[in-house]
Amino acid sequence: MSANGLHDEIRELNLAYLMLTQHMLRDDRAAAIYRLGIGEEVADMLEGLSSAQVLRMASSNMLLCQFRFNDTMLVDLLSSHGRERGAAHLHAAILAAGRPVESLA
Repeated sequence: MSANGLHDEIRELNLAYLMLTQHMLRDDRAAAIYRLGIGEEVADMLEGLSSAQVLRMASSNMLLCQFRFNDTMLVDLLSSHGRERGAAHLHAAILAAGRPVESLA
């Protein structure tokens, strides 16, 4: 894939992520903050972005979303295919909830 093609893919993903984030925050703020792993201050900023600001941010060559896990246990729990899948996903959610939220600092 060319550099321009990769940048286009990142822009599309960023735009979808920002639009989904704003929708989630407007629909159920508390659940969105938990699911996104962000703090109140970041939520305020993202929710208040204008359409032009969303487009500018999305056009960055930096991926704006990130995985909330950095260990193999969470990856294994989230990718579980067995009969205990529901329990594994619940366990993963509990582990993720114990992680600190993102801040602007």
